[in-house]
Amino acid sequence: MFLGTHFPKLDDKGRLFLPAKFRDELAEGLVITRGQERSLFVWPEAEFVQLTEQLKQAPITNKGARDYLRMLFAGASNEVPDKQGRVTIPPMLRDYAGLDRDCVVIGAMNRVEIWNTENWNRYSAEQEQAFADLSEEVLPGIF
Repeated sequence: MFLGTHFPKLDDKGRLFLPAKFRDELAEGLVITRGQERSLFVWPEAEFVQLTEQLKQAPITNKGARDYLRMLFAGASNEVPDKQGRVTIPPMLRDYAGLDRDCVVIGAMNRVEIWNTENWNRYSAEQEQAFADLSEEVLPGIF
């Protein structure tokens, strides 16, 4: 499980130091994909394989499913962190998320998300009230 908020920096080669507490689970390999709200999703490879198995159930005849799958997989990149815990973020994905030197890396349960700092700050501020007002309709049967 991935938890917390971290503030690593991208180096000149587009590499990001993964937070130390995430490295063991991502050491064998990971998949970086486009995420929602112009973030990147980082999946442990095994988790991405499970997700892929579930996505295979999506009907190919559904245009929304086709569009989503194309965007997800066309922007996906398999990576293996180096011995120092750095992972290279491909230029296309850096551009998609607007990543420059300063980034925000958050734990999001079964994945990690990488955000442009300004985008994360704006998103977080916008969502604070909705989080505070959480109602049963959002997570039925849990809260």
